Amino acid sequence: MIYVVGGIKGGSGKTTVATNLAVALVVAGRDVLLVDADDQETATDFSAWRNERTGGNAGYTSIQLTGQAARDELKRLAHKYEDIVIDTGGRDTTSQRAALSVADIYLLPFNPRSFDVWTVQKVARLIQEILTINPGLQAFAFLNRADPRGSDNTDAASVLKEEAAFQYLDTPLGNRKAYSNAAAQGLGVLELQPEDHKAVVEFDQLFNAITKVESATKVDVEINLETNIKSSQSPSAGRLAK
Repeated sequence: MIYVVGGIKGGSGKTTVATNLAVALVVAGRDVLLVDADDQETATDFSAWRNERTGGNAGYTSIQLTGQAARDELKRLAHKYEDIVIDTGGRDTTSQRAALSVADIYLLPFNPRSFDVWTVQKVARLIQEILTINPGLQAFAFLNRADPRGSDNTDAASVLKEEAAFQYLDTPLGNRKAYSNAAAQGLGVLELQPEDHKAVVEFDQLFNAITKVESATKVDVEINLETNIKSSQSPSAGRLAK
């Protein structure tokens, strides 16, 4: 499964989501590739620090890919890993479009702030353009760095729910110090000790929602494959082939 964590505005915590998703997949026993397609290279810095802190045992492979060439390289690497997580940064770049052209799932973290929510229509147009070349892409939005209270979360969620280009996941991640504390140790929030229970529960809920989509996608693929095989083996199919 190829996941792209992106959007078109910086500051919404995409790298934090991408690195924590990669770690969560590793914890779940998956063979993971983390791709840094962001010019800021923060995911690369995190991976280097994680390797240093763990004696070279990050648990996943990390590489950098940028530009249109990323599309061909990702297609080649897709068969070598169970999951690929791509951090594309917060701009509409060639790298992000190249990644989306081969991705299965597009994850869009939004801060519950006006400047972030105002980009919804631009993100929707980007998704609609990508769907013309990758019709199987599924896009999901969720709140990141959500407030502990107040109306901003509710207002932002209402806007995201109304957009048809992506599905809204009601699995917000709070604005918690646990993420920066974990990153400072080269860890994901699920690995941090002592754990921040609220942060763990929130990220587990997001992770479960994402992997549920993955499981459903795999079932659909298997059903379609089985249907195609049966169709090709049926007598009528044989007659048509002649």
